[in-house]
Amino acid sequence: ELTWLEQQYNLIFLGPSGVGKTHLSIALGMEAIQKGFQVTFVTMGELLSLLKTEEFTRKAQVQLNRIRASDLVIIDDLMYMAMDQREATLFFHLINHLYERSSIILTSNKSPDQWGELLGDEGVAMAILDRILHRAEVVHMNEASYRMKHRQSMFVSESVQN
Repeated sequence: ELTWLEQQYNLIFLGPSGVGKTHLSIALGMEAIQKGFQVTFVTMGELLSLLKTEEFTRKAQVQLNRIRASDLVIIDDLMYMAMDQREATLFFHLINHLYERSSIILTSNKSPDQWGELLGDEGVAMAILDRILHRAEVVHMNEASYRMKHRQSMFVSESVQN
């Protein structure tokens, strides 16, 4: 019913690679689009690139304006890699802008207690977490990777040996 979106709640999907965090976030985004919401999907790597080039390129400005105007922003692979101080500050400003204006879905393989270390600044991490977790549901997805469950080998019964 997307009441969480209408009430501007955030969703955080945590778990290892291959458990369906991205798949679920895209499915929710597609449902939101069908209900008339404006949705933007961006990976964390793409987002940081846009934030760092916003003052220099028109393309980044247009894409970030679309993100800022969205009802739902899906950020995939949050905290996949460490950020430097400037990146963390830019990300904080975006989250601060979206706070209580949009819902956010975050996917991450790192728990929020590890974000401070990856942001390189505990203060910025706490400010980001404060805004994101204020109205949020955290979903832990700790199953085995679907890729590994359905892994296939070209060798039927024997392993290759030299």
